[in-house]
Amino acid sequence: MEQQKINYLVPFSIIVAGVIVASAVWYTRAPSSAPSPVSESRVAASALLTARAGDLMLGAENAPVTIIEYGDFQCPFCGRFHQTISPTLREQYIKTGKVKFIWRDFAFLGQESTDAARAAHCAGEQEKFWDYHDYLFGHQNGENRGAFSIPNLKQFARAIGISQTEFDQCLDSQKYADTVASDTKIGREVGVNGTPTTFVNGERIVGLVSFATIEESILSALR
Repeated sequence: MEQQKINYLVPFSIIVAGVIVASAVWYTRAPSSAPSPVSESRVAASALLTARAGDLMLGAENAPVTIIEYGDFQCPFCGRFHQTISPTLREQYIKTGKVKFIWRDFAFLGQESTDAARAAHCAGEQEKFWDYHDYLFGHQNGENRGAFSIPNLKQFARAIGISQTEFDQCLDSQKYADTVASDTKIGREVGVNGTPTTFVNGERIVGLVSFATIEESILSALR
């Protein structure tokens, strides 16, 4: 009888371990309404996954590879992406003119996600989007626990040398609320339902993966 229990528990423990590992690489919640299915061919060909006017972009506009990340500033795995993968990506591929990197909001984790995204756009008015983007990811502290409260978002602007009056007016006006909502909606249309979701020349990569995985897709696109 004891041996039978052991035989039963071993595969069950493997299943549990697999669930834990899977949950550790992708931050997702069930959407209020399920997104319509999107075929891989449609995603790859979609005009929604090409650079567009006004994109928040790092790198040369004529770079042969376009990476688009849909992310949420509260997502811990997005934070890890930008701490562990982004520095190497910037040095080896963005600064060398091979890749342009585009950020698009997928603010789905609550009000502080939306407020942080709006604040980053406001920082962008003063050419500080990426500074603010990096600062946000360096100051995560749980989900909707006050880390990205309005007063803190304003303090972050001061910390990186943004003109406070202009920034505060922008943030208080809700100026970019529609922009954030639109990006999130478009994300769902191209099959995003968790973060980070990254597209390399239209090829979808779901979750926090290794730099080697991202690099493999870049090299494939460069061939």
